[in-house]
Amino acid sequence: MLPTHNRLHLYTDGNEGYIFTPDAAEAQVLTINRSSGDIILNDWKAAIPSTARRSGRSIYGILGIISLTLSDYIILLTGRELHGRLMGHEIYRATKFDMLSINPNVSAYNSPHPVEAHLLALVRSHLEGGNFLFSYDWDLTRRLQSQWESRNADLGKALWEVADDRFFWNKFLQSRFIETAYSKGNKEGIGAYILPLVYGTFDLRPAFINGRHMQLCLISRRSRYRAGTRYFRRGIDEHGHVANFNETEQLLLVEKQASSGAASADAFAAKLSFVQIRGSVPVFWAEVNTLRYKPDLQIMDLPDTADATRRHLQEQVSTYGEQVLVNLVNQKGYERPVKDAYERQVTQLRVPHVRYQYFDFHNECKHMRWDRISGLIDQIKDELDQQGYFHFNASQETLVKSQTGIVRTNCMDNLDRTNVVQATLAKWTVNKMLQDLGIIPETAGIDDDEGFSKDFRELWADHGDAISRAYAGSDALKSDFTRTNKRTRKGLLQDGYKSITRYLKNNYFDGVRQDAFDLMTGAYIPRKNPMSALFLITDPRPLVTRAMPLAASFSLFMIAAGLTLPRSSDYALVYYFLFWFVLLSLCLGFILVHGVDYVSWPRLMPPTKIIYYNGPGYRSGNHGKGFQGKIGFWKLQPAKWLTRGRPKKEEIELDVAAKKRVD
Repeated sequence: MLPTHNRLHLYTDGNEGYIFTPDAAEAQVLTINRSSGDIILNDWKAAIPSTARRSGRSIYGILGIISLTLSDYIILLTGRELHGRLMGHEIYRATKFDMLSINPNVSAYNSPHPVEAHLLALVRSHLEGGNFLFSYDWDLTRRLQSQWESRNADLGKALWEVADDRFFWNKFLQSRFIETAYSKGNKEGIGAYILPLVYGTFDLRPAFINGRHMQLCLISRRSRYRAGTRYFRRGIDEHGHVANFNETEQLLLVEKQASSGAASADAFAAKLSFVQIRGSVPVFWAEVNTLRYKPDLQIMDLPDTADATRRHLQEQVSTYGEQVLVNLVNQKGYERPVKDAYERQVTQLRVPHVRYQYFDFHNECKHMRWDRISGLIDQIKDELDQQGYFHFNASQETLVKSQTGIVRTNCMDNLDRTNVVQATLAKWTVNKMLQDLGIIPETAGIDDDEGFSKDFRELWADHGDAISRAYAGSDALKSDFTRTNKRTRKGLLQDGYKSITRYLKNNYFDGVRQDAFDLMTGAYIPRKNPMSALFLITDPRPLVTRAMPLAASFSLFMIAAGLTLPRSSDYALVYYFLFWFVLLSLCLGFILVHGVDYVSWPRLMPPTKIIYYNGPGYRSGNHGKGFQGKIGFWKLQPAKWLTRGRPKKEEIELDVAAKKRVD
């Protein structure tokens, strides 16, 4: 594969254009015209205009171009952190970013319109809040086996041409560069400027066991399809994409051993890979926030549910081979309808090469009996043996075995229970790898070596925390078991704190985060008119709805102030406190009854059709929508304020999109 440029110099030629020159010798110079937005490649010998001013900032890549309401903006990578060297390739994490306005009359930092300023803030918050990884000369988007299988076809291609479309996070931002590369027939020149990002995790640690040096690496890749936050992206869409889809690859690299017994640091005797996936239950379902701790659970029985589920499962089989679907959703109580809907679709569809396996996680592991997770291994052991793992003999350049199938694990969020089970499957597999290589006896395991076992547990615990922060806003629950192999009461207390953090973020902050996801992945494309997006910076709720939190706060203040009043008249104080307590209770009651009006919902693609869905399916409750019913001739209906203030054409488009895709 052809590498991308790892350092660029920026020249600004007034209002004419931006000129990027790479450090590489005889490399073509990139110019972006500010009046037309055209992307132009010039010969490396072309002189820089004398009027161009060189920037002093360091630029480590161009992440793409995003179009907002007043201007297009070039997103630059201006800071990076070396995360490790994997098989001789440097893996970086993006740490700092900058934006250049293509429109000469618009600044990326002092926008002339509040709507544009809001959209720019969404872009920056997404860049600063995500964990973005990249390499200049290695395809981080694809698992090791996939790269080996297509090694001949990849020769002479740029990184963006071979990248896995699902995990090429900034593919939408790079679309203009990709279109230019195709239209001008210069894939090599433009391709050197297209740097793919992966939203995920990367951790590489040296290991030593029974006299053998090796490296243990864990990589997770988050899909850019149906991307978003915990309660605003659930289930499946009509294309078969599911929420919170992550591919996790565990690499074991065993170093060569010199005749003197010393390990060779620049080569490996064996490269082994084991891949797992996770993703939301592949049916149309949602959880509607109402300010209650448990949202209203909703299953939508739509006509295209079977087609969407089939499409998802067939795509996974086509990509990975045989599937074992491990479902950890509770079989009783709140979660049961999700389990039933999933099992109903799998049973009816009977997709070839797919086997369903249910494991009642909470029931099996109750009373902190977490050792019983081994029961799941016993249930799918035959499939694990048959699917195997990827093993490449680097010394002889030969393939020993391939991974012919995969385990797809899910719980409700695909976070906490899923993390524990995936770590358990990975541990079983790495034991098998080491046994097959003859590094440890068949009766031994990594738990016999405390150093290796500790690194393994921390690797998986950090991985689970990172995926959880990206989706739910807090570290993973049950991570104490992953880190220590024990479930502790201290871990239970920590889980309580994390659960509260999730509740606050999911109800009061995730709407803005979801808007940022939709904007950066191209799910929503702004119109070239900021006046059409005033709904982003205004509050369309009725005045009484907006006033209630203020009235409740003022009542609470007056109650606190009353505690300092002199006790001249007990009766006066009783009436005083009674009045403010009653007012506070009425305000809190109103807020609870109208809970959905106080949740931070996404504004760019509001899930109005989901909140007020009344079609076939299941709903655990219908809370937080105000007083409903009929009083005389007056019919009480909840106000769908999320779509207010939008242009009529956009309301129609959102309505059509909602019918096609259910969050």
